[in-house]
Amino acid sequence: MELSVYTIQLVQDLMVVGLAPFLSGAISHMEARLQGRRGPRILQPYYDLAKLFSKETLVPEQASWVFLAAPVVAFTCYLIVPLLIPELTTFGLPLGYMGDILGGAFFLALAAFSISVAAAETGGPYAQLGSSRAMTFAALIEPTILFVTFVVAIITTTDLPYAEAATARASLGQAVRPSHILAAFAFFLAVLSDTARIPVETHSSTLEFGMIDEARTLEHSGAAMALLKWGSAMKQVILYVLLINVFAAPWGLSSTRDASSVLLAIPIFFGKALGVGFLFALIDNSFSKLRLFKITEFMAAAFLLSVLAILILYVGHA
Repeated sequence: MELSVYTIQLVQDLMVVGLAPFLSGAISHMEARLQGRRGPRILQPYYDLAKLFSKETLVPEQASWVFLAAPVVAFTCYLIVPLLIPELTTFGLPLGYMGDILGGAFFLALAAFSISVAAAETGGPYAQLGSSRAMTFAALIEPTILFVTFVVAIITTTDLPYAEAATARASLGQAVRPSHILAAFAFFLAVLSDTARIPVETHSSTLEFGMIDEARTLEHSGAAMALLKWGSAMKQVILYVLLINVFAAPWGLSSTRDASSVLLAIPIFFGKALGVGFLFALIDNSFSKLRLFKITEFMAAAFLLSVLAILILYVGHA
């Protein structure tokens, strides 16, 4: 049975929405095992979301409507980006050509900006601290992602994610080009930082030293907090999709509209995503955490790799 392209488009979005907490729970469970702990259940994020949605939403006295609007705006942005990137199919879907990879980056940046603005206006010192840190480090991460995007766009002569993935699948020689490998590794480092794995532990810590993302959401509660946590899990899946299906391993996608082929692409992607998540957890638990100001040096290394990719592309024609 063949599915319509609009049905496949809906399935892609539902996959990110519905299975993002599962991926987050699986990675947390693997990380706990690496540390010798029993760890939380894989389905624990679903229970946490259900609990948060059942609780009352509190708003600081000095906060405006932005405080409640920000989680909704961020969650909406995370719903839009999956429409633009290749998750399950090799062919472009109707909404996949409405925005390029820069458009997707814009929505991710808008989500981060809205959360930071909401945190800054609460008046809470830790929330404002997290907002300030997040915006500072975003200024380092985003240029790296832009340079990586430029490299891949120059190689493929397009900045549409579907076309970029198709170019990487075209031949082994294309996938192992030095410029492509450097760009992919630079993006790998950017995803490491953006998912709070290294160099400062923020994905689960509530200590002041490592609080960036966690600090921004300290003043939120109830349904607003649930949307932020759910959105964070969706953002992780989106970054994994870009890393796996555009840069590193764009294979295992469905080339037809056959229902069985499209549905088979879901466990294939999550198998690859779990492999990447295990690698991230292994890196996270294998290196000592750096001091906060060392983040600049870490992201400078990723930025340098993306610049080297451009130089090699033009000078070495590789």
